[in-house]
Amino acid sequence: MEIASRSLSDESYSSAVSWGSIAGGAVAACALTLVLISFGAGIGLSSVSPWSSEGVSATTFSIGTGIYLIIVAVMSSAVGGYLAARLRTKWSGINTNEAYFRDTAHGLLAWALATLLTATVLSSAAGMLVSGVAQGVGVAAPAVAGQGSGSADLVVDRLLRPAENTAATAPAAGANTTEARGELSRLLVSGFRGTGDISAPDRTTVAQIVSKQTGLPQAEAERRVTQVITEAKLALDAARKAAAKLALWLTAAMLFGAFAASLAAVEGGQLRDGTWDGRTLRPREI
Repeated sequence: MEIASRSLSDESYSSAVSWGSIAGGAVAACALTLVLISFGAGIGLSSVSPWSSEGVSATTFSIGTGIYLIIVAVMSSAVGGYLAARLRTKWSGINTNEAYFRDTAHGLLAWALATLLTATVLSSAAGMLVSGVAQGVGVAAPAVAGQGSGSADLVVDRLLRPAENTAATAPAAGANTTEARGELSRLLVSGFRGTGDISAPDRTTVAQIVSKQTGLPQAEAERRVTQVITEAKLALDAARKAAAKLALWLTAAMLFGAFAASLAAVEGGQLRDGTWDGRTLRPREI
C-alpha cells in the first residue's frame, strides 16, 4: 500500500513530457528530411531536360514535387514520432487512455520541434537543393518585384533591344544608356511593387526613354512598352500562382506529417510499454 501511494505521489509531481526523447526524435526527423530532399533533388534534376521533346512537363514536375514533399513529411515525421515515444521512460500506474494521449502528444511535439529545426537550421541547405532543381527545370519566372535587380535588368534589356524596324532612326545624340537604364529600372520596380502595374504617366516616360535610346518612333516605342510590360505581368502572375501552389503543398505536407508523427508515436509507446498487439492502435490495459 505504501509503494502504491509513493508511486501515485511521484506521478503527481513528475512531468509527463520526456524532452530528451522528443529532441532525439526531432533531430532524427530533420536528418532524414535532408537526406530525402537531397535524393528528391537528384531524381528531379535527372527527370527534366532543356529540350522540349524530352523529360517531364513543368505541370507534371510541379505535381510530382508536391506529392514528394508529402511523402518526405510522412516518412521523416513518422520516424521522429516513433523514436520520441519509444525512447521515453516507461509509464506505470496510469490509465491506458492517458498513456495513449501522452504518446500522441510526444509524437506531435517531436514533429513541431523538427519543423522548427528544419525551418531555422536546415532551411539554407534545403533551399539550395530546391532552388537548384527550380533552376534546372527553368520554372522560375522572371519577376520585377521582390526578385532583385536581375529581373528588372531583364525587362530593361527587352525594352532597349536594338530596333529591327527600318523606320527607326539613329538614337538621339547625347543619349546616356546608363542613366536611362537606371531610370527605367526605378520606374518599373516602383510601379510593380506599388500597384502591380505601371501608371499612365510612368508608362509615357518609359516609352519616351525607349524611343530616345533605340531610335524607334514614339508610337512604336509605346507598343513595345505595352508588350514588354504585359509579358512581365504574366510572369509575375505565373510566379504568384506557383508560390500559392507551393504554399498549399507545404501546408498539406505539414498536416500529414503531424498525423504520421502522432500515429507512429502511439505504436512506439505501446511497444515500449509492452502493450502493442501488432494489429490495431487502441488503448489496452497495462
